Amino acid sequence: MVMKMYTKSDLLADIEKMGIDPKGALLIHSSMKAIGPVEGRADTVLDAWSQYMGDGLLIFPTHTWKYIGDGKEQSVFDSRTLPACVGILPELFRQREGVVRSLHPTHSVAALGKGAAAYTAGEEQRHSPAPREGCWGKLVDLDATILFLGCTLRSNTFIHGVEEWNGIPNRVSVEAYPLTILGPQGEEYHTNMHFHRCSYGDVSENYDKLEKPFLKHGAIRYGVLGDAKCVIGSAQKMAEAASALLQKEPNLFIDAKPVPEEWY
Repeated sequence: MVMKMYTKSDLLADIEKMGIDPKGALLIHSSMKAIGPVEGRADTVLDAWSQYMGDGLLIFPTHTWKYIGDGKEQSVFDSRTLPACVGILPELFRQREGVVRSLHPTHSVAALGKGAAAYTAGEEQRHSPAPREGCWGKLVDLDATILFLGCTLRSNTFIHGVEEWNGIPNRVSVEAYPLTILGPQGEEYHTNMHFHRCSYGDVSENYDKLEKPFLKHGAIRYGVLGDAKCVIGSAQKMAEAASALLQKEPNLFIDAKPVPEEWY
């Protein structure tokens, strides 16, 4: 059996069917492998998204928490060279011409297009992974779309932010650790960072229990890119629905039990 080799035109046709606002803001969590064979590979995927969002703001997470954190050797975030630990598409995207990488030492993003500089500004001043005034909170203000391209809601860094904004205890370290940040011209900044830390383990493993509540509230819908199943979410609606559930049960994500239907 010969597998289909997707072209840029194929990808653009799939993207258009998703109905994402090409003049809005879009953040993409991604699995390149899930898309299947692509002519030109990852660069073609990025070309397609960059073209489609040419009049908007295109964002990829370029996280480095795998290398920087409590008990890890790396204490310097060099925004020019430290690779993203969340896949090939973010890593290649951050190196593209015109892309601006934020200076958050553990949860940076890379942005291209309308308002990219303003969106990414000030992250060297943050002290927690996803504060409301930072890039993850700005997704609400921008009425952004968050796309899960071939991955599940377990990849939803935004929900870490929602937990943080709702003051859910036992999510970030009490202690703050000194880190050095190097900007695009080698300029040096210093910050004290609280890291993700939860005695229950990685609560993001249970974020997919939000899928049914999100569907009920119209916060997500589905699409396809190549072979990849996609979840298309509204940052505003996801924040509203998740916040309501967390106010009812702050420890919602410490286990995988489904959310009771009467809660939503």
